[in-house]
Amino acid sequence: MRAEIEQASDAAKQSIGLLRRHLDWDTVDKRLAELNAASEDPDLWNDAEAAQKVMRERQQLDEAVTAIKKLEQDLEDAATLIELGEMEGDAASIAEGEAAIKAVEKEAASRQVETLLSGEADGFDTYLEVHAGAGGTESQDWANMLQRMYARWAERRKFKVEIVEMTDGEEAGIKGATLLIKGHNAYGWLKTESGVHRLVRISPYDSNARRHTSFASVWVYPVIDDRIEIEIKESDCRIDTYRSSGAGGQHVNTTDSAVRITHNPTGIVVACQQERSQHKNRATAWNMLRARLYELELKKREEKANAEAAAKTDIGWGHQIRSYVLQPYQLVKDLRTGTQSTDPDEVLDGDLDPFMEASLAQRVYGGSEAVEDID
Repeated sequence: MRAEIEQASDAAKQSIGLLRRHLDWDTVDKRLAELNAASEDPDLWNDAEAAQKVMRERQQLDEAVTAIKKLEQDLEDAATLIELGEMEGDAASIAEGEAAIKAVEKEAASRQVETLLSGEADGFDTYLEVHAGAGGTESQDWANMLQRMYARWAERRKFKVEIVEMTDGEEAGIKGATLLIKGHNAYGWLKTESGVHRLVRISPYDSNARRHTSFASVWVYPVIDDRIEIEIKESDCRIDTYRSSGAGGQHVNTTDSAVRITHNPTGIVVACQQERSQHKNRATAWNMLRARLYELELKKREEKANAEAAAKTDIGWGHQIRSYVLQPYQLVKDLRTGTQSTDPDEVLDGDLDPFMEASLAQRVYGGSEAVEDID
């Protein structure tokens, strides 16, 4: 077995070992048996909240155990395939086994990062907002590229994506959009994506083919359930209704069904236009506002715990968390962790895990350093 593959195999084994320790492998079977017994108790659902908690823990623990066993089996099968291939001089089998070991290494590392998602809201679904910065069509097109990037990332993970609100640009792209992303640990994975994103490219809208720099901001906040109480005084809010925007045609509303709520004490603004019913849009907008206020409280706690300054919110130069350069060379660089990719097309098609994993690890283990931006 080549040194590179041995290294990948060792890395996979190390990640699997860490996953085992995180689950407390020696006691996990006992805990699963207890949860299975509890789930079969006919009196369990007398307390719906407690029942949901039991079923959720049981499902997550069962999925984690199954995943670890599969990783171990896949690694063993790959090693056997390589060994047989070497004995028989079968280069195709060796190549297949080596590819399988690399896949196991990648999957084990990704699951190891998921063990970092232990925050209060990490397991929740999430809202993700994208807003174009100054710059008209250029920034609006960039905002549209970003919302597609996150939708593609979610689809790769088999998460469900819904468009809650979208405002089209005057010529192309979008002024802003809100996505609802549903999936296990959706907020935990996406929470480090909040910030300003910078694009450098030859503009398709510039007849002189000059390089342009565009900015757009991303804001991520968790969907919260009814168990979390967030007090909002209606007198503190301004509620506006307006006509839903769209590309035209039979599906565009002809009534003022879209709803926008402004929370005056914080300046938070949320909007929803996904339903044809103003009543449903209003209910969704209130839920979004509760979620934003909850996320604001989580952020305050984190800043207090880490003694860090509040995040900058200007959508412009000097505040970006990541730069995406398409010309004259191709590079995506995260300015918090230094993580890079020389394949921006793949990143813009949703290959964001390396950036998210590095940011999550930095939050847990520290090690933040100043990273120089790229031209």
